Amino acid sequence: MSFDFINDKHMKIHFIGIGGISMSGLAAVLLNKGYRVSGSDFKNSEILNKLQHKGVEVYIGHSKENLVDVDLVVYTAAIPASNPELLEAKKQNIHLMDRAEFLGLIMKGHKYNVAIAGTHGKTTCTSMVSYLTLEANLDPTILVGGELDILNGNYRIGESEYFITEACEYKESFLRFFPYVGIILNIDADHLDYYRDIDHINEAFEKFSHLIPKEGYLIGYGGDTRVKSILEKVDCNTISYGFDKENLVAKNISFNNKGCATFTVFENGSNLFEVTLSNPGNHNILNALSTIAVGLIFNISHEIIVSSLIQCTGAHKRFEYKGEKDGVTVIDDYAHHPTEIKATLDTVKKIPHNKTYCVFQPHTYTRTKSLFNEFAEAFNDADELILMDIYAARETDTGLVSSNELGDAIRKTGLNCINIHSHDEATNYLKNKVLSGDLILTVGAGDVVIVGENYLAGL
Repeated sequence: MSFDFINDKHMKIHFIGIGGISMSGLAAVLLNKGYRVSGSDFKNSEILNKLQHKGVEVYIGHSKENLVDVDLVVYTAAIPASNPELLEAKKQNIHLMDRAEFLGLIMKGHKYNVAIAGTHGKTTCTSMVSYLTLEANLDPTILVGGELDILNGNYRIGESEYFITEACEYKESFLRFFPYVGIILNIDADHLDYYRDIDHINEAFEKFSHLIPKEGYLIGYGGDTRVKSILEKVDCNTISYGFDKENLVAKNISFNNKGCATFTVFENGSNLFEVTLSNPGNHNILNALSTIAVGLIFNISHEIIVSSLIQCTGAHKRFEYKGEKDGVTVIDDYAHHPTEIKATLDTVKKIPHNKTYCVFQPHTYTRTKSLFNEFAEAFNDADELILMDIYAARETDTGLVSSNELGDAIRKTGLNCINIHSHDEATNYLKNKVLSGDLILTVGAGDVVIVGENYLAGL
């Protein structure tokens, strides 16, 4: 059956899980293009309120009754096969499309698609590329996995040929995309509820690289051996970046008291310019280099590249300064993988303070189990770890692993670690421990941010 929603704007499109950060952006793009849009999610949120205000039909809770005069149903990889709306769509023979395929079809309508892939750093890098292309007046359409102040949200609808999006590897979603410029930031073990092992993950990224047309570009971190190997295999143009022998190199690096770097950029040995970042940490030098590569591909002036990187403060929940109370600084970060946690704690070391109290909420049972040993060694740069219960997200607790078990393993390393089982308990514990000059770092992809917010509010 042929199906062409692109040219039929009389259609009504329903999103299951419309409150998600990526689904909400897609829904808004379609609404702006004149389609009728509805969607459902299991609980209300500020994102849903915004969509409702724009004219989206929003349903709280999933029910077959929500499919009213619907022509197409879009769902995410996280939606279970037992979802009542998914079952009803099949029963009514309504066309079904997963989010990745749907996004890929939208990308088809643009020429200069920039797809940012990698196990870590996608949202921050997409934020930088967003600032860059906006500063250059390229009028891009943008879908980002976090909220940006410059967008007043997580998406932007442009009228040009430029399309900027994250490219998530979960369940090989990014293989449905049509990149003109692909970025691979890094390749690490994650999503092992789907992938067999790191080799399986690497295969997926290699397939992603081959989606780029011969006249397109693959940008990759040359310091990652897996990424470097892929750069050497593709038929398209390539730009490598890093700290040593790559095409784009950062040298003369220094950090200010906020942990933000100033460095000189060299291209194939030639000095291009000096840049100062507003995103802290060594890892953001690499994100910036990949963004600079995008700027060079699109012939954006050096002045605009430098200016955009200074202005970019990143997405919410990415090393986000939440506030200060009684001389105690509170920072929130989305890190939920051992590699990310280490990078975040390394960044904290660059900020003048006394003790670091890290509040970590593990995200999903399968990730905690599959990377258990790595998690046990990830917090060495914290003075004390407050370990919360595992945030289930899309999973159910089958007894696979517990936060108490992880706490026992961490305590064996000699780190001061305590298990705590509620936001209120964690907040009260911190109130009795922290002193002026200390730093509270809430870490995780769940709702651990509430601990820091409650501390600041005096709750």
